[in-house]
Amino acid sequence: MVSIKVPSATLLFAVSALVSTVQAAPMHILQKRIAQVISDSTQQWVQACTAAGGGQQCNPISVTAFTTLLAAAGPCDQQNSADAMVDLAKQLNNDANMIKFAQIFAQQPRNSPSSQAVPYCQQAPKNAELNGLFQCQFQSADEKTFVGGATVGSAGTIPFGMNAPLSPPGSCPANPNGPITDGAQLVTITQNPGVPSSGGAAGGNGTTTGSGTTTGNGSTGGDDGDDGSAPADNGSDNQNGDGSSAMNSGSSAPAASMMSTPAATATAPAASAPAATATMSASSGNSSGSPTSSSNGSGSGFKLQNGEDAQALNAKFATLTADSSCSAGDNACVNGGFAQCVGGKFVITQCAGGTVCMALPLVNSPGTSITCTTQADAQARIAATGAQGGVTGN
Repeated sequence: MVSIKVPSATLLFAVSALVSTVQAAPMHILQKRIAQVISDSTQQWVQACTAAGGGQQCNPISVTAFTTLLAAAGPCDQQNSADAMVDLAKQLNNDANMIKFAQIFAQQPRNSPSSQAVPYCQQAPKNAELNGLFQCQFQSADEKTFVGGATVGSAGTIPFGMNAPLSPPGSCPANPNGPITDGAQLVTITQNPGVPSSGGAAGGNGTTTGSGTTTGNGSTGGDDGDDGSAPADNGSDNQNGDGSSAMNSGSSAPAASMMSTPAATATAPAASAPAATATMSASSGNSSGSPTSSSNGSGSGFKLQNGEDAQALNAKFATLTADSSCSAGDNACVNGGFAQCVGGKFVITQCAGGTVCMALPLVNSPGTSITCTTQADAQARIAATGAQGGVTGN
């Protein structure tokens, strides 16, 4: 056996596993994950949904949708969730913004567990508004080989309705010039979903057919994945190989007033923000108005603080129940599931089988994230920060 250490500075994204042990073989078999802050992908849709009067229907659809970006999700799960987003938009007077953001979400790149392109859905969407739409790929993905080893031209490597590989590879109707920056959100790059007035796919990416009719499957359940994290520049790092999905990330504070907010958002979240944009005090359970910085937020000193902050959050979460009082915008782990405060009560979304909701320390910046992961993974991540006492510090 040959132990090869990959320095984190050489990677585009923060990764938690720095050492990979492989059989003596060429270096190309060492592949990194490509990930993102998955919760950022639906924020603008939730805001549009709330403005349109969607109320408590918005966030559950959002949570289900962004978990479909995880690497273990099925090839059509993302499209099915986009259909659910459009379904609700149609119930709300065909809200144009909701439909637009659902169309963009349908094209958001999915996480890749192996730096390879992610296969395309091979069925038509339920809603005509999604006809001809498919996900972009991230820039560092190998566009010649897809996850699972399929080569271009094989099943799943050409978007549904097309008869030739994409040109340029990795593009999508909303971004027809090619793949997008690793970890980026398409909705921050463009507000144009690339859908012509006829509802078909945008030109430039090959020939598409009009969509037929498919079964009316709506949103899917929370699928377990391998990572839900972000690149190093936005502070999230939850790249797991066991079904974890990052629900939020951001700046941390000492255990007395820790919080988790999306790394890309510096301001306090509104009550209508998606499930991943909440704050929760580890000591009192009350929401906090805005993020604060950890006292150890410079250099590598934040790592131990992150671990201790995650422990304090997990200890607090262990005391919560579905009936615990909470403030609008609070996120937490309750009874093993991801919980969001709605109307003063927690609404719980259960994690995928074999995983539980946990607070985890970030790796490349001060902060914590609330994540569906395994108990063993949470223990390993917290221990790696130097914090003692397992997931709760006890």
